[in-house]
Amino acid sequence: MTIHLYGIPNCDTVKKARDWLETQGHPYVFHDYKKEGADPARIAGWIAAAGLDLVVNRKGTTYRALSDDDKTRAAGAESAPALLAANPSVIKRPIVEHDGGLLVGFKPDEWVAALG
Repeated sequence: MTIHLYGIPNCDTVKKARDWLETQGHPYVFHDYKKEGADPARIAGWIAAAGLDLVVNRKGTTYRALSDDDKTRAAGAESAPALLAANPSVIKRPIVEHDGGLLVGFKPDEWVAALG
């Protein structure tokens, strides 16, 4: 199974997810938004698969610091991918692509069901 984990390395939730994957013996490829950026087309795919409300992290300080215009852009499925690519801290973390689908956020029970 190929697992791609997307996130920011200093995020506590991403650290927990990476530790979990390693403890469970699941090899993965880590994509660091800060070093490698975020692809708007991939983000659009995540939004199509999981929904805008799940992909956009509205609880974080980066989202709260956005202008009202940018918050409006973040609320639209057409405009959100470009905004999130420019502001990857507004993407819910982590996002995991695996052979069976997509996981958004770290919930161990969901991860066990999806990844074994």
